Amino acid sequence: MNSRNSSDDSFSTSHESCVAGTIETPGFSSVADPAADAHINGDYARQHPTWHVEYSPGKARAILEFLRERGLAPRNVCEVGCGAGEVLRLLQKEMDPSCTFWGCDVAPPAIEMARSRQNDRLQFELGDFGMMNTPRFDLLLALEVVDHIEYHIGFLRMLRQRAEWKLFSFSLDISVQSALRAGAFDQRRDEHSHLHHFNKEVALSTLRYAGYEVVDYRYYMGDYMSRKARLVLPLRRAFFRMAPDLSVRLFGGHSLLVLAR
Repeated sequence: MNSRNSSDDSFSTSHESCVAGTIETPGFSSVADPAADAHINGDYARQHPTWHVEYSPGKARAILEFLRERGLAPRNVCEVGCGAGEVLRLLQKEMDPSCTFWGCDVAPPAIEMARSRQNDRLQFELGDFGMMNTPRFDLLLALEVVDHIEYHIGFLRMLRQRAEWKLFSFSLDISVQSALRAGAFDQRRDEHSHLHHFNKEVALSTLRYAGYEVVDYRYYMGDYMSRKARLVLPLRRAFFRMAPDLSVRLFGGHSLLVLAR
């Protein structure tokens, strides 16, 4: 499962210099209403001024473990909805020095933060990925992005041909405890702009419906969590070791990382 070794389609961080070998997009916009979109109009930045960089180490570690176990060594990595760019920065520190990284986001505050992390092989761009012409990447990341996209099936179909390998992560909002807790899903929408809610089965079936081959998946838990979550962490971990699927269905507390083609 190693990624391509040919060098004739190597990634360039400047789209203007990537005329040959680019993928012509159908012009799919991931933003239904820019004026009302919290990521664009500044509401999300006001609610989450760090843009969740505190969650990045857990995400990066899970991605690196997954890539190493699957024997994947991409020469270029794209992240759609890269936020503040911290995941790509952490991946660059651990991956092959020749690998190039590029991230894009529709949110001006996020890209402003991300550009402070730029270097020769790590670049960021403000824009809607579905409206951009890009090279075909070895690996495309979409980390907890799908739940923010109003027309998410069309978004997933647009991504399918843009890279050889795709890694998605999903927040698993749906569990028994969240279903029993009044207002839990409204809270996820109000605080985190989640337009869609997932459990493992919904996430995998959504990818398959959009035309993907699901190659592998796994749960992961980040380092950063609320005070309440830390109180129940020992119980949640003990239950997860005995019955992972049942534990996540009952208590949540994990995200899902999915490798797809």
